[in-house]
Order: sequence, then structure tokens, then C-alpha cells
Amino acid sequence: MNQDRSRFRWLKLALKIVVSGVCIWYISGKVDVEQAGKLLLQADWFYGLPALVLFVLSKLVSAIRLQVYFSNIQLPITARENTRLYWLGMFYNLFLPGAISGDIYKVVLLSKRFNQPFKKITGAVILDRFSGLLGLGILLAFLACIVSLPAAVPILISLATLLSITLFYFFLRRYFPDFKKGFYHTLLLGIAVQALQIACVYMIMKSLGITINEPAYLFIFLVSSAASVLPVTIGGLGIRELVFLEGSVWFQNSTEKAVLISLIFYLLTLFTSVWGAVWLFKSPINEKGPSDEPLIS
Repeated sequence: MNQDRSRFRWLKLALKIVVSGVCIWYISGKVDVEQAGKLLLQADWFYGLPALVLFVLSKLVSAIRLQVYFSNIQLPITARENTRLYWLGMFYNLFLPGAISGDIYKVVLLSKRFNQPFKKITGAVILDRFSGLLGLGILLAFLACIVSLPAAVPILISLATLLSITLFYFFLRRYFPDFKKGFYHTLLLGIAVQALQIACVYMIMKSLGITINEPAYLFIFLVSSAASVLPVTIGGLGIRELVFLEGSVWFQNSTEKAVLISLIFYLLTLFTSVWGAVWLFKSPINEKGPSDEPLIS
């Protein structure tokens, strides 16, 4: 049974690698690689540090949002421990996607350590993800009203976001009443996370000298963020760039600059996530000794 599960995980990883590879191959044939290289050499990397800081801040706010959900079920984990666990989860998601996801690791570890119901911890982790998507939807609806789109599109996005928020609230009340009191708090934090990442992307745009049609690039970024949630690539690599490519064609932006924005953002994600490896050999919720939890089950 365990052998079958292991094979499935590695098969899933192989499929993700293939999808990412196909996307990158397709993109490489649609952009001028030489021109993209020149843009990178000419980039003003003075904006690189604030971009990195803003991205790290967005992840810290994400950890705070998850902490709110944990506090709703009286999970006795400190903010510091939660942040460590969150970073370890980021590492798992990007560097060990075929073995165990960061979310599954959090649920298993916390359930064992604090003897809490598996269902409640799972609910906290999954609902946290939804809160992030709702925040994304709100900002996406706002930008849709600014960029040049068919008149019906902003209306549809706004209605879909409003409907999603309403359904999410009533879903909490009906099936997860413990989390209802944190609804508004987590929703605001979800908006804050996306706003910080938009600011991060804006700094990347400044480094590439983008001064025209800026809202369109930011709109594409949010669409690509939604697409990267789909578990079909390695940390969104490939599919995010594909959305940037096709979106830039739609808005008549520079395809090279659009793809570079996405790649630089992915590199920031890698650089930030790799620090979670510190907690591979020492439990993030136990400072006194090495972790007794297996890294990969």
C-alpha cells in the first residue's frame, strides 16, 4: 500500500515536471530570448531589495492569517512556531512537491503534537487558502474596472467575487462555525497579502523600466496567481508564465517583459522558500531537540 502511494507521488511529480516543461518550451518559442536577456542586463536592480522585502512581508501576513484560524480552534501554537512551520510548508511545496505537500505536513504534525481533531486542523489550513483566493478576487475585480476589458468582464468578475464571499461566509456558519468569528479578520488579511504581492510585482516592473499600461501587468499577475493554484506544475512554474505571455498579447504589452516579471517573481519565491529547509532537521514547534517527525512519510 505504501509502495503504491509512493509510486503515485512520484508519478504526480513527473507529470508536474512535464507540464511545467511543456509550458516553458511553448513560451520560449513565443518570446525573443535574446531581447529578454538584454532587458535583464539593463534592469535597475535597485528595486530588487524592496521587491524581496515586500514578498517576505506578504508571506509573514499569510502566516498571521493562518494563525487566526488556529486561534479560532484554540490550537496552542505560538506565532513564532507557526511562522517556522509556515516556512517549512513553503519549502515542501516548492522543493519536495512529489513527496508531501506543505499543507498535509502541517495537518499531520499539528494533529499529532497537540492531539487536536484532524478535521479541525484540516479545515483551518484549507479555509486559509480560500481566504487568500477571496482577497485575490477582490483586488482582481478592482483592477478589472481599470484595465481595458470588454464591459461585461469586470461585472462578471465582481459578481463572482461577491457571490464567492457570500457563499464562503454561509459555508463557515453551516459547516465550520468555529471559524466564523475570524471571517472578516482573515478576509482583510487576505487582501493585505495580495496587495503586498502586487506592490512586489510593481517593484519588479520598475526594475524593468515598465511605465506604460501598468495596471494591465498587475491584472495579469493576479490572474496568473489564481492559475498557479492549480496543482499541475512545480510551484506554478510554467503556467504563471503562460498566463503572463497570453495576457500580454491581449493587452498588447511587451511579451518579454511580461514573462520576465513572472520569472523574477518565481525566483523571489524560491529564494524565500529555501530558508524553510532550516526546519527540516529540527521541529518548528519544538526548540529543544531534533524533529521526531519523518520528513517524508
